[in-house]
Amino acid sequence: MKKMILMLALALPALLATAQTKPSDWKELKAFHGVMSETFHPAEEGKLDPIKQRATEMVEKAKTWQKSVAPAEFDKPEIKSNLDKLVKGAKELEKMVKKGAADADLTKKLTELHDVFHAIVGLCKDEHK
Repeated sequence: MKKMILMLALALPALLATAQTKPSDWKELKAFHGVMSETFHPAEEGKLDPIKQRATEMVEKAKTWQKSVAPAEFDKPEIKSNLDKLVKGAKELEKMVKKGAADADLTKKLTELHDVFHAIVGLCKDEHK
């Protein structure tokens, strides 16, 4: 009996840890992250072709994420308002791309979107504290 209690006491923290939802479990977050990382990191090096080619895709992924059913832990007003901000910013970036905005302006807008994305991820992680 003592061995069973000891085994349960040792296993319980591991079981609880695996029961929590991670941001990467939210498939729409993960899909948006794919586009963000594949456009933002090249832009850091001055390569803007990826965002110029994928701005519309970024809007679509942001809208899909915004409309998705969030895991219960992430269904919070702060996350929803940041998703609204992300969609709005992605649409603005897409318009800028279509109008041929200067690279510096595109980089600035993409960086702002990257910051909003990381704010959302941070809010998701904060839920587990």
